[in-house]
Amino acid sequence: MSNLLLSAALDLSSPYVLIIAASLIIVLSSLCNKLAEKTNIPSVLMLIVLGILIRLGLDAIQVPLIDLMPSLEILGIIGLIMIVLEAALDLQLTREKLPFIGKSLLIATIALVGSVFLVGFVLQQFLGLEFTIALLYATPLSIMSSAIIIPSVGSLIPRKKEFMIYESTFSDIIGIMFFYFLISYMEAGGSSATMQFGLSFVLTIIVAFAASYGLIFIFKDLKGHSRLFLLISVLLILYAAGKLAHLSPLLIILIFGLSLANHNIFFKIFKNDLSDDDPIEKIEKDFHLITLETAFVVRTFFFVIFGMTINLLSLVNFNVFLVSIAIIAALYIVRVLVLGPLLKGDFLPELFIAPRGLITILLFFAIPATYSTDVFDPGILLYVIIISSLIMTFSLIRNSKKQQENPEIKTEESNTSH
Repeated sequence: MSNLLLSAALDLSSPYVLIIAASLIIVLSSLCNKLAEKTNIPSVLMLIVLGILIRLGLDAIQVPLIDLMPSLEILGIIGLIMIVLEAALDLQLTREKLPFIGKSLLIATIALVGSVFLVGFVLQQFLGLEFTIALLYATPLSIMSSAIIIPSVGSLIPRKKEFMIYESTFSDIIGIMFFYFLISYMEAGGSSATMQFGLSFVLTIIVAFAASYGLIFIFKDLKGHSRLFLLISVLLILYAAGKLAHLSPLLIILIFGLSLANHNIFFKIFKNDLSDDDPIEKIEKDFHLITLETAFVVRTFFFVIFGMTINLLSLVNFNVFLVSIAIIAALYIVRVLVLGPLLKGDFLPELFIAPRGLITILLFFAIPATYSTDVFDPGILLYVIIISSLIMTFSLIRNSKKQQENPEIKTEESNTSH
């Protein structure tokens, strides 16, 4: 009887119940962020657990759950755009930093490609997948999650924090491009797919810079309170249109964010030396704030809804656990081999900051039905996300204790230039 009363009270068709639920989730997410700052436990993990608990609670009181997958995909796409914008707006380009940025790009690329092939080999051996299919499934698992890394590395010294922001952002972008290149390669064939990818990449760069200059030229003189959401809407249109045109639209978002964050370099032609009031700088500051807030809200609902869609039964399958451990081992083997030589031995805690998350989930659901297989259990995805996030958590906690015990080391390294 009590279950029926609770079910009636939690009528998910009522807009008031949904408003209360959504608001409570945002409040809890904010508390998760505060707890994450004190414990170094990623807030994303807490949000996934919150989603699981909500699902278990609804099942217990027999409240039917609507199909959440369409909303999960939309939230994931918007969240991805906001997270890349958030990261790009934090990156300052200077001549002194170019070698550092280049090294981050090189590490992200080598680590991604190496992980794809080694994880693909693991999937081929354990699941018996055809190697090209195995590579397709391996790609989402090989991409680091900037959605988890960027909010989690605040306690690191500036040099290591900035490296992780660059590496995770490059991993996202290159990983997505590689994923769709693989699909094109499997559908169109070798040389044709390679040519299409090259043309797409060059065209994306041209579109990105043209769009960046065009948008800033229009919006710098645009008045009104709604111009920032108007700008976000235009960026969403560019992303969706770029995706439909088989471009690499995340590159468009990254270049726009970088150019806006470094407007003194990119938009000199729009500057008025006679005026102290720089409209482009005002756009950058306001846009940065609204991007942070929007990314927080979208990320919150994405991971909570993902938690609600998880099938917990897959986690009790020993074979799923075994394959997941083999994948985790492959990812960190590649990471040791890449970071060791390129960072000259100074690669802690960066070695263990390699969680999987939003991009992994998004691309997994984007695998075409032609190449999908029931042999790959979604529980593998969940295990890799949870274990890699826990490894990062323990590493960050250990690093924080080390910094507290040796504060002079943190001070010295913080003053070291890139």
